[in-house]
Amino acid sequence: MRYIHKLLANNESGKCQERVSYANYLLGLSHSARSRAVGSDSERILNQSEALKYLENARRMTKGKYSRVLYSLSLENAEQRKLEDALYYAKELLRLEGGSNVEGWILLARILSAQKRYSDAENIIDAALEESGKWEQGELLRMKAKLQIVQGCLIDAVETYTKILAVVQVRRKSFGGVHENLFKGKTKSNGNLEMEIWHDLANVYTSLSQWRDAEICLSKSEAINPHSASRLHSAGLLYAAKGFEKEALKCYEKALYIEPNHVPSLISTAVVLSQLGDKSVPVAKSFLTDALRLERTNAVAWYNLGLVYKRESGVEAAECFEAAALLQESEPIEPFR
Repeated sequence: MRYIHKLLANNESGKCQERVSYANYLLGLSHSARSRAVGSDSERILNQSEALKYLENARRMTKGKYSRVLYSLSLENAEQRKLEDALYYAKELLRLEGGSNVEGWILLARILSAQKRYSDAENIIDAALEESGKWEQGELLRMKAKLQIVQGCLIDAVETYTKILAVVQVRRKSFGGVHENLFKGKTKSNGNLEMEIWHDLANVYTSLSQWRDAEICLSKSEAINPHSASRLHSAGLLYAAKGFEKEALKCYEKALYIEPNHVPSLISTAVVLSQLGDKSVPVAKSFLTDALRLERTNAVAWYNLGLVYKRESGVEAAECFEAAALLQESEPIEPFR
């Protein structure tokens, strides 16, 4: 960041406006990344403030005509739970791009879901599906399924997931493996969409106590990638739902061996450990603090940390429950980033 600050200092006259606006944009991204990496709350808040300041500078200098600035500004506000500002910039982004970018549609739907406007979010996804090409619809349909789940429409969600898998299979038969990555939404940079759909379906069937269907989904995923932390976590959830806590714990441990920072597995490990007795409580607490170090705004982690502290100190437990409740009020159905 020193080089960028030096660049700004050397352009105080404002002769190279384009370069200065881009420097502000990069500084905004840098402070945003640093805010997620620092340990102390004071440093995090400072860097979050700086991120918004520089991104707003970049927006003002480009007169709101640079889509990446608008996207980053909306995303940063969303992550800081400034949802009205995030919504405003997301709408401005859609106007600027004419709805041509799937990434913008999904961000807008996530923001609406954080405001608990699930029906509006689903309408946005439906509009995006009409505007996008068939092979760009994977992440949009997945988002639609998640919105259906949160509204209690589990059967509709299963149908939506099935639709995605059907399109994936047609795409594979038509083009083979050469173009398999083209079906992924632009917002998904890691993992395989088909594999994640199998995990989502497994979790839905687990919630419905349809064990055999969940097992079939996980076997389909394993055939794609036997070393997936996400699959192992879903398998752990299935074992836990069936009452096999030790088998669930083994799955979570394997997931964390593959991906040490897999937050869902950190939380689920803590949940199982806390159920095994008081001797496991300190270890459970360490898993939850690790999860919160990685995702400070994870309401589930705060809630379970509250349950752990409840065995020790009512004061700290109350603070955790309060944080969980506050975050849950503005939590999207999937992470903003």
